[in-house]
Amino acid sequence: MSTSKGSTLAVLPVAKGEMPDAGPQILQPSGWPAPKGYANGMAADGRLVVTGGVIGWDQQGHLPGDFAGQVRQALSNIKAILAEGGARPEHLVRLTWYVVDIEEYLANLKSLGQIYREIFATHYPAMALVQVVRLVEKAARVEIEATAVVPR
Repeated sequence: MSTSKGSTLAVLPVAKGEMPDAGPQILQPSGWPAPKGYANGMAADGRLVVTGGVIGWDQQGHLPGDFAGQVRQALSNIKAILAEGGARPEHLVRLTWYVVDIEEYLANLKSLGQIYREIFATHYPAMALVQVVRLVEKAARVEIEATAVVPR
């Protein structure tokens, strides 16, 4: 196993065409700089668990007023959905974030990193961030889709 300087991201050596037994494999092309807080790609073999677009409302349907609070609840909701499907955060292979204001996301990066690690630890799947004009739920500031693969 090799790691890049200053990063907790591990690159697991696996022969081409061979899948690891322990879950998703991080895909890190040789010579590329190690990403911080996400993976360039993931490979996995197992049972697929997929969420819809998850926003940060609680069980009563209330949304926190602040961006970080909505992210915290959305990630907690994803963790609960994964558990229903027999998956854990370390099975995540992809997260797609939809935000209504990318500047709001960037202004909250430090707290978002802390929130992410509290809920998902230091497992960073492939991720994409997309700014959208609006989400279906008008008060929502962020919506996240998750894909996990539970090893067989």
